[in-house]
Amino acid sequence: MENAVKNVHGLDRLLSDFFSQDDLGRLAADAGEILNCPLLVIDDTFHVVAHYTTPTPGFSDTLFEKAIQLGEITYEAGAIISRSPALSTGQPDFIELADSTHRRRFAPLVSAGVRLGYLICIDVDQHLQEIDAATYRTVETVLSKQLFVQVGRQDKPFETAEEILIHLLDGGFSSASYFRLQASSTYLADFHPTAFALIDLTAFHTLYLEKSQLKDELTYRFYASHPFLYKGDVFLFLHKGYDTAAFSSLANEFHLKVVISDEIDNLYDLPFLYRPVREALDLITGSNFHSGSVFSVSQLSTLIMLTQLQSRHDLVSSEIRFLSLYDREKGSQYCETLYYYLVCGRSLKDTCASLFTHRNTILYRIHKMKEDYGIPLDDPSAHLKLLMGVALVLLESKGPDFFLAEATP
Repeated sequence: MENAVKNVHGLDRLLSDFFSQDDLGRLAADAGEILNCPLLVIDDTFHVVAHYTTPTPGFSDTLFEKAIQLGEITYEAGAIISRSPALSTGQPDFIELADSTHRRRFAPLVSAGVRLGYLICIDVDQHLQEIDAATYRTVETVLSKQLFVQVGRQDKPFETAEEILIHLLDGGFSSASYFRLQASSTYLADFHPTAFALIDLTAFHTLYLEKSQLKDELTYRFYASHPFLYKGDVFLFLHKGYDTAAFSSLANEFHLKVVISDEIDNLYDLPFLYRPVREALDLITGSNFHSGSVFSVSQLSTLIMLTQLQSRHDLVSSEIRFLSLYDREKGSQYCETLYYYLVCGRSLKDTCASLFTHRNTILYRIHKMKEDYGIPLDDPSAHLKLLMGVALVLLESKGPDFFLAEATP
């Protein structure tokens, strides 16, 4: 009964402070007292925007203390958030971290349909699961709304280059001159990277978290890369002469997926370069992709286009569909032959080399496709539609791996 009364008073104070003050730190302290636990409020870039440290005697948690000290949670914790099924659907999740003795309750902070960050509560004495859902709902709603107010302030000055870059990637700058003005007092004023890389953390894993932080590894291996988290992925810059092999080593060590952008001519163009990189990252993290971990976006551009056209059944002619059906029933390779024949510019020599098949066999297949299946190989105007159609049926039957046999970074 005493705890219930105390809880009601705490919620009253939280609501009172919300309406009378404009202070996320004060509201986080109110939340910590209501929930009786240390907590972090982080934004959608995994930076700590408020925290509360409980006066509980003897409490110690290195990860918690380091997050407050650095102003951000580790990439490792960010990876756990990214791969939590509950959090991805907007539900809270109790998670145990390998290098902490205290379980954590992660809850998304959402306002106006926008996920703004997370509330991370440290379950010091295993009582958090006993707190009723209504209390959590009130606390999270208040914190979400206050976070929404802070994020929505247009007159808030940018404090770091990272904030400027995130605003740029979000499409927030109306002109290149305004971006340059904001960047003039940071390293971005005279910064000329060659490209950038985007790293997916969904499958992140390492056997020695306490010895090797991913951010430290990236900073060490890639000069002036300035890594930061953007929408759950690690974004870092690359300079002329960067070592692709270093990415492959890192990907194997930490179970990462990496896509490298096209060349950067102007930093203001980052939003335009980002979109295809993000699409490529979605592609290589799919369940039917098994061809590697590190790619340049140019290696995947054709495959991205095909993936986006998968639902366009009208692009596949009846002749191609019949050929595909025949391949499935007989175990033949007519579609593959047609694909490579067109990709190789109808070069018989190159087609044979691509398929490791004898010249006479390829000639026989070409004759059959023209005479028996009505494939108009002698009509140059039909070649583009034929190539698109056969590529789509091969994507459906063989998956993306077929198109990446020669796409190694």
